[in-house]
Amino acid sequence: MRVGIGHDTHRLGQGGPLRLGGITIPHDHHLIGHSDADALLHAITDAILGAAALGDIGELFPDTAVENKGRDSADMLRLAHDRVKAAGYRIGNLDCIVFAQRPKLLPHKTVMREAISQILELPVDRIGLKAKTGENVGPIGREEAISTECIVLLEETK
Repeated sequence: MRVGIGHDTHRLGQGGPLRLGGITIPHDHHLIGHSDADALLHAITDAILGAAALGDIGELFPDTAVENKGRDSADMLRLAHDRVKAAGYRIGNLDCIVFAQRPKLLPHKTVMREAISQILELPVDRIGLKAKTGENVGPIGREEAISTECIVLLEETK
């Protein structure tokens, strides 16, 4: 077994919608980044790559590469997952946290888990997702950014 952790933070910009966890959420802000800036999928990508000792999202999909401009983070996660499987691992489970003052994510968590399940071809009951606010403190609390963390357990297949 192997354990990996991923983290990502993206600034929020005026105008929506918000792309997070593989879904589009109606909101008056969007995440700013070189790709589609889905911070949750980026944290998952880093967690699975790290657990398999295969580098990180910035190495595989550098923000200096033109082909990554506006790239769908689900595509990046799928490609990273393919590398992890080729290295002889499968995902046991994920546990993720999204830190966001707004929007409230409770109404979206089920759909987000289902989207992640489809991307990774992983049963939804192996995907934990929690949402926390910034309690009006720091860049999260001031609604300047959204931050995410994910831990993953990989199991050997070979």
